[in-house]
Formats: sequence, C-alpha cells, structure tokens
Amino acid sequence: MDVKTAAALRRLRIISIAEAISFLALLLLGTVLSRVSSVNLVMPLGMIHGVLFIAYVVLLADVWNKAKWPMSRVWLFLLWSVLPTGGFFGDRMIRREESAGLIAARARKEGVVNA
Repeated sequence: MDVKTAAALRRLRIISIAEAISFLALLLLGTVLSRVSSVNLVMPLGMIHGVLFIAYVVLLADVWNKAKWPMSRVWLFLLWSVLPTGGFFGDRMIRREESAGLIAARARKEGVVNA
C-alpha cells in the first residue's frame, strides 16, 4: 500500500467516526431536545451532520479511486453511512485493511514472497 492510499484510508476512517458520532450524538440529541423542550437545534446540528456526510462521500470516492476498491465495497460503505452506527463498522474494516497492508509491506521488505 502506498503512502497516498494509506493517507486516504486514514482520512476516511476519521470522517466515518465523526459522521457516525454526529448522527448519534448531535442529530438524535437535537431531535430529542426539540421534542422535550423549546430548544430547536435540529437545523444547525443537521447542517453539521450534512457537511460531514458530504465529506464522507467525497473521501469515500477518493479511497475508491486510490485503493481500487470494488463497487460492492463502496456501496457497503454508503449503506453504512446512513445507519446510525455504520461508521464504526467502516472504521473497523479500514483498520483491518490498513494492518493487512502493513503486514504485506513488512513481508515485502523482508523478502518474503506471497504465495
């Protein structure tokens, strides 16, 4: 895995966690607050979540381009982005891919040939 691909994966991991937290904490909290009190935070918190979602989609397209992911994986990440805890699943999958890339890079460096 080259440096640009690893950096793109890291950015996607960060934004997937931020997007999941914004969905759970900000948007749901704002909805509950608007129902139980006179405070209406849905619009500003929804805008923050929307900006994070757009950044997520842009960074996902960047990873798709750099990592040469199959379209099925991209659709899976898009599905996870609309689920409340989906970003955490995406983070876990990316962490596994990053560690597999590091292991493969170490093996190449040490001269171990993949079978």
